[in-house]
Amino acid sequence: MKKKNFRKIYIIPIIIIIIMISLNIFCFINTRPMSSKSEKVTLKIESGSSIKDIVHILKDNKLIRNELFTIVYIKLNNINDLKAGEFLLNKNLSLKEIFVTLHDGSNIKEKSITITFKEGKNMRYIAKVIGEKTVNNEDDVFKLLEDKDYINELINKYWFLDETILNENIYYALEGYLSPNTYEYKMDVSVKEIFGKMLDQTLNILDENKDLIEKSNYSVHEIITLASMVESEGVSLEDRKNIAGVFINRLNSNMSLGSDVTTYYAAKIDLGERDLKMSEINSDNPYNTRSIKNVGKLPIGPICNPSKDAIIAVLNYTPNVYYYFVADKNMKVYFSKNESEHLQTIKKLKSQNLWYEY
Repeated sequence: MKKKNFRKIYIIPIIIIIIMISLNIFCFINTRPMSSKSEKVTLKIESGSSIKDIVHILKDNKLIRNELFTIVYIKLNNINDLKAGEFLLNKNLSLKEIFVTLHDGSNIKEKSITITFKEGKNMRYIAKVIGEKTVNNEDDVFKLLEDKDYINELINKYWFLDETILNENIYYALEGYLSPNTYEYKMDVSVKEIFGKMLDQTLNILDENKDLIEKSNYSVHEIITLASMVESEGVSLEDRKNIAGVFINRLNSNMSLGSDVTTYYAAKIDLGERDLKMSEINSDNPYNTRSIKNVGKLPIGPICNPSKDAIIAVLNYTPNVYYYFVADKNMKVYFSKNESEHLQTIKKLKSQNLWYEY
């Protein structure tokens, strides 16, 4: 009996020690980082999430090994007041480090906004979108465009910009050079940062086509100006390439470009807003290609911010024998060799109720 009791006295502590060691090993394993390497994951914790919800999100993102152990760990360590938000966490964080981060709100991923700038829109539209979508207002945009020191900084930074955009008759210095696209910005983005991303995109497009630009008979400013007109006059790439050919034919023949879209821009009236007055149609504004004084000339600058396709259409235009074109209300474009053919086309479209009227 004494021998059996002696064994019990020693066996029980040994079992307890083994259990304690096992528990320590289990705790050690489950509190260690999931990875020794730096591997970041983004996880979103909604406001009002329960501890169970949060632990499940951590498990789904492979930041913890055991959900039940983690819940017990949270309760034993009296962890509470975990923040909601989008977190950027690293898989090399220990369990303790994870909950310190979730508790104090560090590493909350900075909130961002997505802004889409549509193709073929002018600077007034861009200013309006910035005013609606960001902490900036429209005046911030126009003030920055009038800051000559800022514009000169950009001229020094981007090879495709030059002193031409500082001409006092140009409405907005960067008109035409802000590439339309969908961009992601931080919530408190500045106008400079918005312009920077758009100009970087323009840089990418023009860098890709630098060989064609260097072979062209036109300066970058003239190419962008032509592209802005082509953007506003045609929809398909094929039509735009032919429209570019028409404009170039007229320039080479020292003819008026006679583009309605330039006349609207000159008057600072958006297409469809209202009909133009005769005084606006006949104005000598340097943007107005209907003006007698501007015969054989491009507008002084771009009239919108063209798409990549419109720029390509100018750089790789279709040589043709046309000098006139017109689009019907379905945006189908008709090309004519002379004015007589052009007028006949218009007459036919009107008879078919396809003539577009504002």
